[in-house]
Amino acid sequence: MNSSNPTPASLPIPQEAFSWYDEYAHGIIDRRTFMTRLSTLTAGGLTMASMLSVLMPDYAAAEQVSFNDPDIKATYETFESPQGHGKGRGYLVVPKALAEAKGPAVLVIHENRGLNPYIEDVARRLAKAGFVAFAPDALFPVGGYPGNDDEGRAKQGAMDRGKIEQDFLAAARFLKRHERSNGKLGAVGFCFGGYIVNLLAAVMPEDLNAGVPFYGTPAAKELRKDIKGPLLIQLAELDERVNAAWPEYEEDLKAAKADYTMHMYPKTNHGFHNDSTGRYDKEQADLAWTRTIEFFKKNLA
Repeated sequence: MNSSNPTPASLPIPQEAFSWYDEYAHGIIDRRTFMTRLSTLTAGGLTMASMLSVLMPDYAAAEQVSFNDPDIKATYETFESPQGHGKGRGYLVVPKALAEAKGPAVLVIHENRGLNPYIEDVARRLAKAGFVAFAPDALFPVGGYPGNDDEGRAKQGAMDRGKIEQDFLAAARFLKRHERSNGKLGAVGFCFGGYIVNLLAAVMPEDLNAGVPFYGTPAAKELRKDIKGPLLIQLAELDERVNAAWPEYEEDLKAAKADYTMHMYPKTNHGFHNDSTGRYDKEQADLAWTRTIEFFKKNLA
């Protein structure tokens, strides 16, 4: 075999495929439309299988911190959510170095598909960095994350959006008052989770001490006037859908005199921090994560 000829798996995936996957992942197009569009790109050596292997998540290959890591302790805890679904459940990860001491707490908020392995790993990364991390599962009231993103996305899409939001507000209050928390609350979220961070900043500005929304849309316009921050807003340059909301959001943040910083990561797609898919950009993801940890250390000490 001539090694100068690339295999299908090594061929670059066209940008259209990433854009279509984003539309599919957010319910803008259905699976049939997504697959039909992908089929138009199967030329020049690309195959449907090779494209899907890049676009779809591979969680086992992406784990950065083992749940058996000796520096952390991970458990599942429930919390009350009277204005939401009544009760919620999340993944709590605590640094063993804290012993019986209290530490800064960070709420970790998943995408639109429930508490998948990537988000649990993000919680463990935070605990390794010295934070008490709590990652709620919006799907707990309907049986929890089902083990695959397609089913999780369908389950979350069928739930009451207002009650889900109330569950995350309840989770934030639960974590801020948790016996292992020093009373300082941060939040980091991705996609739908980024939206929830922006919502928390708008509706509980006195309680949220630091927020990091990754490629998340803003809260409803009428809520933004109360935002104080600080916010560290992480956006992907190629994410046209989310970025379309940024100019107006920035105007509202300025009008509210909110404390915020925005970073736009060049040549990245929506989901660039998620190391389980081909959208992952290691260099930019590492930079964004370093900024996130430094931001939380500065504001939650």
